[in-house]
Amino acid sequence: SFYFTDIRKALTAGMFMQVAYKQRTGDYLTMKDNQLVHIHPGSVVSTKPEWVIFEEFALTSKNYIRTVTVTRVDWLVELAPHYFELDNFPECEAKAELEQAYA
Repeated sequence: SFYFTDIRKALTAGMFMQVAYKQRTGDYLTMKDNQLVHIHPGSVVSTKPEWVIFEEFALTSKNYIRTVTVTRVDWLVELAPHYFELDNFPECEAKAELEQAYA
C-alpha cells in the first residue's frame, strides 16, 4: 500500500499540470484551462475520485482523459505550490478544496 502511494505521489510531482477535479455533476474539469472531461471508459480507475492526474487528453465525441491516476489535493499543494497559487487560480469548485488544503 505504501509502495503504490509513493508511486502515485511521484506521478503527481511530475504531472501536476495535468490535473482534473470532479465537479458536483460528476464530470471532471481540468485545472487552469477549465475543460470539461470524462475519464475514458477503458480506464482501470473504476471509481470517481475527487482528484486525478492524466497523461492524455483525447478528443472524440466527448473530451476524454486517459492514463488516469488518483491523486490528492494535499499532494498538489505540497509538490507544486507555485502552480496552485490561489491568487492566480481561476474561480471554480476546486479552488475551495485548494483553499482548505492550504489552511
